[in-house]
Formats: sequence, C-alpha cells, structure tokens
Amino acid sequence: MARSIIDPITRIEGHLRVEMEVDNGVVTDAWVSGGCFRGMELVVQDRTPEDAAQIVQRICGVCPVSHAHVSSIAAEKAYNIKISNNARIIRNIIEGAQFLHSHILWFYTLAALDYVNPLNALNANIATAYDLVQSAGTGCQTDLTALAQKLTKFANNGQLSIFSGGWFLDPQVATEFKLSPEADLICTAHYLEALNMQARASEISGLIGGKMPHVMTLIPGGTAFVPTEEKLDDLWSLVREVRDWVKLTMIPDTKIIAPAYTDALHFGKGCGRYVAWGVFERPSMEPTDRYMPAGVVWENLNVTDPDEALIKEYVGHSWYVGDSDLNPVEGVTDPEYTSYYVPGSEHEENGHMIGTVNDRYTWSKGPSYDGKCMEAGPFSRVLAAYLRGGEQNKFIVDNLNALCADLGLTIPDLQSTLGRVAARQVECLYVAELMVEWVDELIAAIKEGDSEYFRAPERLSGRGTGMWEAPRGALLHTENVDNGKINAYQIIIPTTWNIAPRNAEGVRGPMEQALIGTPVSNVDMPINALRTVHSFDPCTACAVHVSEPKTGKHFETVTSPWGVK
Repeated sequence: MARSIIDPITRIEGHLRVEMEVDNGVVTDAWVSGGCFRGMELVVQDRTPEDAAQIVQRICGVCPVSHAHVSSIAAEKAYNIKISNNARIIRNIIEGAQFLHSHILWFYTLAALDYVNPLNALNANIATAYDLVQSAGTGCQTDLTALAQKLTKFANNGQLSIFSGGWFLDPQVATEFKLSPEADLICTAHYLEALNMQARASEISGLIGGKMPHVMTLIPGGTAFVPTEEKLDDLWSLVREVRDWVKLTMIPDTKIIAPAYTDALHFGKGCGRYVAWGVFERPSMEPTDRYMPAGVVWENLNVTDPDEALIKEYVGHSWYVGDSDLNPVEGVTDPEYTSYYVPGSEHEENGHMIGTVNDRYTWSKGPSYDGKCMEAGPFSRVLAAYLRGGEQNKFIVDNLNALCADLGLTIPDLQSTLGRVAARQVECLYVAELMVEWVDELIAAIKEGDSEYFRAPERLSGRGTGMWEAPRGALLHTENVDNGKINAYQIIIPTTWNIAPRNAEGVRGPMEQALIGTPVSNVDMPINALRTVHSFDPCTACAVHVSEPKTGKHFETVTSPWGVK
C-alpha cells in the first residue's frame, strides 16, 4: 500500500488531511485529520467578553461575523442582556450578508470546478448557449461571445490563470465532467460574475461592520452601528442587487448542473443525522422560532429540539491529554501532540513516508449529540426547517419541494453528495429574500422613532452559551465570566462536527463515513471523492490522499481557495 502526505497545507481556515484506501474502485476506509491546533479558547482567558467577541473572529476570515455573533450571545446570557429590536435586525442583516458571500463563494469559487470544465466551453455554439440561458431561466450579465474569445486566448497561450491545475485538463478525468459545452460556458460566465457578487455581499458587511473581514460593530449588548440616511440608502440598493442576481442565477444553475451528475446521488450520504442550532432571530428570540430554526434530525427524519446537555466532545482519538468525553461547559483544551503514524511503522514507499495511522490522528475533537456523531451545515439547516414545516418555514418547504420536483428527487435522495450541493441553494435564495425584508423592517422601525441599539450588562458574573450557525453549520461558544473577566471558554465550530475522528467505539466521523463507498475510477485524480469533500465546504485547507493497495498507486492534491490544484 502506498500513501502520499502533504502536511501542513496552509490556508486562512487552517489545515485538513484526508487519507483514503481504495479497493476495486471504491473507497473502503478513510481518515480525516485536522492538522492545525487553534487554541483560541486559551487566547481569550482573562479577557473581557467584549474583547472575546473581537478576538474569536480571527478563527476564520470567511465567517468572522458568526463568531462575533455567537460570542456576543454567550456574553449576553452571562450578563443577562436581551438585545433591542433594532440590534436584532441589524445583526440579521450583517449575518445575512456574510451568509450570501459564503454561499456564492462556495458554489462558484470553491465547488464549481468539480463539475464545470471551462475549456470545454470553447466548443460551445454561442447561439445555442443563449437559447439555454432562456430555457433554463437563468440570468446572464456576461457577453458570452467575448468570454469565449477570452477563454480561447487563455487556451492558445497556455496561460490558464485561475483555471490552472484543474482536473479537467487531464484527458481521462475530463470524461467525468459531463456538462455540455454551452452549459460549461454559462457556468463559467457565472463563475466570473460571482466574484463581483461576493464583493457586493461583503460590502454590506463592511458598511455595517466598519470593515470586512473581522467586523467591529457586533458587540455584547447589541450593535455599535447607528444607521444614517445615506447608509440605509446604500443598504437598500445593495441587498436588492445581490438578491436579484442570486434569484436569477443560483437555483437555475443548480438545475443545469444536477441532471448531468445524478450518479452523485448514490454516494456521500455520511452518518444520516444532522444538527442545526438555528440562525437569524425573529422577535421572539427563541432558537426554534428562528428564520432557520434549530433542530436535531435523526435517521428516520424526525426532528427534535436541541438540548445543550446532550453535546459532548471526545478527545480519545485527538491530540489532547486524556480520553475524556465531556460537555463543552466542562471541557478543557489541553493539547498534547503525539504522532500521526504509530512510532516505528513509518517507511518509505514510492518516494513517500507512510505508516500505520495512530489512534490519535487529528487536532479536531470528536463532537457528539446524545452519543452520536452528527453532520452540520446548510443541508442540516434546510432539512431541519423543512421537517419543522408550518407557515414560518413555508419558503423552505415550497422551494425545496419545487427543486426536488424539477430534478425528479425525493427528500431522502438529498442525503448525498449532489443533494448536499443542491439543497444549499434554497437557503441562499431564502437569505437573499430576507435581506430585503430586514432592511425594509429597519427603515420602518427608525421612521417610527426606534433609536435603541445597545443595552448595558445587568451583572458582571455568570455563565452563558451561544448556540448559533455559521454558513458552514452549527456553532457553539460557551463562557464563564467572573467580575467581567472570562475564566473558562470553549468552542465547537461547524467543521469540527463534520471532520470528527472516530469515536470511542471506533465509529467514523461524518465526512469519513461519507467517503466510504465513493467510486474512484482514477486513483490519481479521484474527482468523486473531491466532490464529496467539497460538498461539506470544510472550513479548513484541504489535502486529500488516496492509496490503492492492489496497485500501489497514490494520489495527493491541495485545493486552493479557488478550488484548483
């Protein structure tokens, strides 16, 4: 057996290693390893909750708003603060802007090149491409003739720019890219348009937060942002611009891409259980009443209310002291790196040092809910909202049903690599529509004379847990505050749920389970495995490794923030 390791792979979100063994063209075993110790819990010790809301944003440059938000929620529970209505609306808007940026970034910039072949677009008939734009009901701000000419120049001079290193350049792997030339041209156009739309979404965050990433106005007690007439006018225009583009582009593109990749409905399911803590507050401020409500979804697709007491983190297969399995309130962060491979098992094979994977093989802890590993992410949120149903979740129910009907799918079919990709677009459209509603709601509140944005603490000691959602899934911060200073802090980020290692019984984590059974026709470039990993949108750097014992072949790749090698 040959293996290939690249570690560490640096990127703003951290490091990720995935090792797979392939037998008879199918993944038979997998190890997912987070290669970066964060330790942010230690950084905020003896700091104020106000400091923590700023510091923890540095965990991630893609979803800093969510960390500031959930840290502030934890602080507000410790301080016994209920934020004002204006603060609720403004927080929804700045969170929503980050969600839109992240969803657009992921679908086009990170995941699209697993399905779209820009060079195949050179074979497109332009007139036929415009016909497809009309029949698919998608928008197109791009001059497709000019784009085809630009792509031709790239191809002719060998300078492929952002498309360099794409697996579609390999003749054998290119056969696994199944879109028509016209569909490839349209999706490549939207790939480029998405760069501008990401910037417009981040402009909303920067307008409210002072800058983006790492906003400055989301604070315990509410918000430091006080709207002016000029800023409200800018917000009114920006949210409509982004909404209109999302509405005309993302679900129609999903409907163009999905029929060509229906085989991806048959792998990538994972553990089949899901957690969502809920995101975007309604006036009730109740987690199960959020615009995307909290819910725990079980194998039978029943949904229950989350219970913080049932959350634990196991460290027996991670690089931490001991083998505890504790609730985050009781948990500690005590790092102890040992080794990735069993000492003495390492040897060189085909130019790579390999060995037997150790019992402890990751910096990621192993979260569980009621003793079970769980998937977190946009699909978890959409599924929880769909299963809760009712008038408040009507948008999700109606649009998910419509998407399934158009693609000929059932809800269980969505528990797959392709389903995970498709369902996320429903949430993106919902958030885009909500952003317009929230800006209008804020303007109306101000017109009625509401000018309250911040409330001071009622006490300086207490414990609080914030359960919220980042774009990539369930996010938890818990803290204990003594006389205005933090003496205990724990965090469970979304990707920690998804890249969890094996538990005490040896059961694989969600992404490890999702990789089992994935078809691999080319061990050197296992595109279906990459599609599965990207469907989770892990908030880490990605290094994917495959070994095939029969042939001794190995694979290694690094995906950059642009989704190419």
